[in-house]
Amino acid sequence: MIRANDKLRKKLYIIIFRSDTKAGKSFDVLLLILILLSILSVFLESVGSVRERYYHIIHILEWVFTFLFTIEYLLRIYASHKPLRYIFSFYGIVDLIAFMPTYLSLFFIGTQYLIVVRAFRLLRVFRILKLTRFLYEGNILKSALRASLYKIVMFLSSVITLVTIIGTLMYIIEGEKSGFTSIPMSIYWAIVTITTVGYGDISPQSPLGQILASILMVIGYGIIAVPTGIVSVEMSKATEAAKTKCPNCYAGLHNEKDRFCSNCGHQMKK
Repeated sequence: MIRANDKLRKKLYIIIFRSDTKAGKSFDVLLLILILLSILSVFLESVGSVRERYYHIIHILEWVFTFLFTIEYLLRIYASHKPLRYIFSFYGIVDLIAFMPTYLSLFFIGTQYLIVVRAFRLLRVFRILKLTRFLYEGNILKSALRASLYKIVMFLSSVITLVTIIGTLMYIIEGEKSGFTSIPMSIYWAIVTITTVGYGDISPQSPLGQILASILMVIGYGIIAVPTGIVSVEMSKATEAAKTKCPNCYAGLHNEKDRFCSNCGHQMKK
């Protein structure tokens, strides 16, 4: 009996967690379709005319999706070699969020709780995070952002310092008569200006203020290119590093000529 359970668990693990088999690929495709359909149902429910006409159908479909995602979550726990590690992992938490809001809505019955129920039901849109396990390129982007995090933080710190100084100067120059009623409001104007958004709700009226605004606008064009360059360089490095990793389990290869992954046995593309 124990051996039969181990055999079943091993088979489920191959189907659910690995995509290098026909059954595993079919499971991933089916799961991907269910995720997209469930997200589509959330979007349709937010449209008033569709909700009034097809609410009962959408409601039934939502419970079908919830039931299927619940089964998937329980099977992942059962098939996992380390269940607790999966439960508290990023994907484990995402899988839990995928179906929990529907169950939580059962505990908030009554007119006074309609807003809370609506908020819980909207949380279902986080199922889109379940798509990340299907994006190999997403891991390259994640690596690039992680590698450039320190540089971007330093860059943003410099930008915050700059807009704080410029905003304060503009408050001194223009004052409340031009709409710069406070330093926070002036800093808001500086952020809108340096990002080249330009709402136009506040604008300098004096010549000195306009000169300062012009300088900030020119600086804004240069600032936009800095984080793009940082991430682009790291993206290039991450892409090169990913060439020596397995696209299935992301384990490092011994060398670039390996035909199969030493960790999961996945066949490598040339």
